[in-house]
Amino acid sequence: MGMWIGRNRKARVAYGFDEIALVPGSVTINPNEVDTTFEIPNFKGNPIKLKIPIIASAMDGVTDVRFCIEMSKLGGLGVINLEGVQTRFENPSEVLDQIVKGDKASITELIQKIYTAPIKEELIAKRIQELKAAGAIAAVSAIPQKAERYAAIAQEAGCDVFVVQSTVSTVRHIATEYKTFDLLDFTKRSKMPIIIGNAVTYDVVLELMQNGVAGVLIGVGPGAACTSRGVLGLGVPQVTATVDSAAARDYYYKETGKYIPIITDGGMSRGGDVCKALASGSDAVMVGSAFARSEEAPGRGNHWGMATPHSNLPRGTRIQVGITGSLKQILFGPATVDDGSQNLVGAIMTCMGNVGADSIRKFQETEIIIAPSIKTEGKLFQTIQRVGMGTS
Repeated sequence: MGMWIGRNRKARVAYGFDEIALVPGSVTINPNEVDTTFEIPNFKGNPIKLKIPIIASAMDGVTDVRFCIEMSKLGGLGVINLEGVQTRFENPSEVLDQIVKGDKASITELIQKIYTAPIKEELIAKRIQELKAAGAIAAVSAIPQKAERYAAIAQEAGCDVFVVQSTVSTVRHIATEYKTFDLLDFTKRSKMPIIIGNAVTYDVVLELMQNGVAGVLIGVGPGAACTSRGVLGLGVPQVTATVDSAAARDYYYKETGKYIPIITDGGMSRGGDVCKALASGSDAVMVGSAFARSEEAPGRGNHWGMATPHSNLPRGTRIQVGITGSLKQILFGPATVDDGSQNLVGAIMTCMGNVGADSIRKFQETEIIIAPSIKTEGKLFQTIQRVGMGTS
C-alpha cells in the first residue's frame, strides 16, 4: 500500500477534511429525530452521558470554570487545563488581559514568561469544587509527567473525568532521565475514567485501549493554534487518522466486548468538519477554535496552543479568532454567520438526517468519497467576493 516517493521508499496517501465529502443516503430522516448522545465509559461506575458528542479543548483561551459550567448545562463537556493560568493564578483575568493585549512580535515570549509562575495545587481542587458546586461535569487535563500527582488531587476533589494529554501519546515511552508514566497502573488505580491523547495510528490506539483507558484523543498538530506540524513535521491528516483509529477501536471491541470511544481532536472549525470526523468513525469531537469565538471563552476572541508556553521549543501561537456569539449560539444557533462556525449541533443533526443515520454509530457507516473539488465546485462568486465557502 502506498505510492513511491523515491527509490526504495513508499508513502501512504492520507486525507484531511477538505479532501473528502459525505454521500447522501437512500433514506433520509427528520433531523429532530436523530440521536446525538455520547457516553464516556466508566469501568468502576456508571458511564458519563452527554447529550451532544462535543468536548471543548483544555486550552486557556477556550475553557475556564464559567465556560465549562455553561458547556455542561448545554449537554457537552469542557476540560480545564491543570497546567494553565487557571491553576497558576487565583485570579487569571489579569494575565489573560496581558496575553490578549500582547504585541504580536513578542507574544510567545510573553506567554512563556506568564507560564513560569508555579502551579498552586490548592487551585486544582478549588476549580473542580467550583464546577461541582454548579452541578457541572468536572473534567481536567494534565501531561503524563504530572498526571500521577494531579490526578490524586483531582480525584479527592470529586473530579469526574481525567485527561492525560501530550503531543504524541504511546504506551511504550523510553527514557533514562526520568521515570516513565505507567498507563496500565494509572488506569487500574484511578476511580475516574481516563482519556488519553494524542494518537493517530492503528497500533498505538489499540495499545492504549489495551491499557484500560476510557477514550482516546485522535490528532497530532491539526489545531488552529498549533504549530507542531511546522516545527516538528509530525502529523497525519485527520480523516485518515480517524479511520485508522476507528479500525483499532472496532477490533478491540470485537476481541473484548469493550467499546472504547475515539475522539477526533483538532482541525475542525465548522460544522462540516465535525460531521466528516464523526462519519469517518469518531464517536465525538474535541474542538477549540470554534469555542474560542464564544462570549463565554476566557480568551476574549483569542486562542493559543497548549504548547505555546514551552520554554525551549514552543509549538503553538496566539491567533485572533474574534467573538461571534454566545456558546449556546455556536452549539445550537440560530446562526448569524454563513461560514458554518455556528449551530454545530444543528449541522450534525441535519447531516445525519440527510445520510439516513439515526445514531452516531450509524453515522460512522456513511459512504465517503474523495472529493478535492468539494469546496470549490460552483463557488466562483463566493471565492471572488470572499463570502461563505470562499473565505477559507
